[in-house]
Amino acid sequence: MMDIVCRAGIQVTGDGARTVHDDIIVEDHVRLFLNGEYLTTLVASPDRLDDLGAGFVVCEGLADEVDSVDVSGKDVYITAPIGKDVRLEVESSGGYRVLGEPKEVVSSITVTADGVRAVTAAIESDTWRRTGGVHCSVLFCNGELVTRACDVGRHNTVDKVVGYATLRGLDRSTCILGCTGRQPAGMVAKAANAGIPIVVSRAASTDRGILTARQAGLTLICFSRGERFTIYTHPERVPDVYAQVEKTKS
Repeated sequence: MMDIVCRAGIQVTGDGARTVHDDIIVEDHVRLFLNGEYLTTLVASPDRLDDLGAGFVVCEGLADEVDSVDVSGKDVYITAPIGKDVRLEVESSGGYRVLGEPKEVVSSITVTADGVRAVTAAIESDTWRRTGGVHCSVLFCNGELVTRACDVGRHNTVDKVVGYATLRGLDRSTCILGCTGRQPAGMVAKAANAGIPIVVSRAASTDRGILTARQAGLTLICFSRGERFTIYTHPERVPDVYAQVEKTKS
C-alpha cells in the first residue's frame, strides 16, 4: 500500500474559503546499491521498493535481468550481472539516468486501436483519484493487465512495473506499457532497455522522445484520451490503423 497522509488546508472558491483535510501522497528518498556499491538516490513513493530497484537496473540498461533484490528500510540492494560502465546524467525530471544509447527493441507483437484504448483506460487508479499527486503506469502482457504502479515520479512508475515483470520472469517483449507521464528521451529509453515494444501515454512526447523511439524500434503512442490517440513511430504495430492510413495513400 502507498503511504498517504491527511493534511489540512484552506480551500478558496468563488463562494469563499473553508478548511479542508486532503489526502496527500508521501514523498521520500530511496537509496539504491548495485552489487554492494552505492548507485543513486531516488525521490520516490516508498512502496514496492524491490520492484523499483530491479526495474531501475533493467530500465537503465545496466542488465537484462537481476539475480536478487533485498530491501532494508529505504535502502535497496540489487545484485545483477552488469553489462556496461555506470555513468549518470541529470534527466528532464531532475533525477538521474544512466548514460548511453538505449537497446533496440525486437518484438512481433501488435495491438488494435481498441487495445490501445483498453491500456489507456487501465492507467487511472484509486490513488490518483484520492490524491491527484501521483503518476501511474500499467503493464499489459499477452493482452492482460498484470500490474499497476503509482509514484510521485513518473520514471519510478515505469521502473516498478518493469521490476515486477523482471522478478516474476515475464517476457517483456510481449508487453505494452501504459503511462500517465510525458515521454521525453529518458522515459522512452527505459521502455526500450526493458525490451517493451509499445508505449501508450496519456501525455505528450518531446522531439528527442520521438527520435529515441524511432531509432530503438519502439512504437510510441501519445495523447491517448478517450477515442483519440496519436502514433508517432512504427505504426505498423497497430495494423488496423496502419492499414487504414496506407489505404488513403494509394
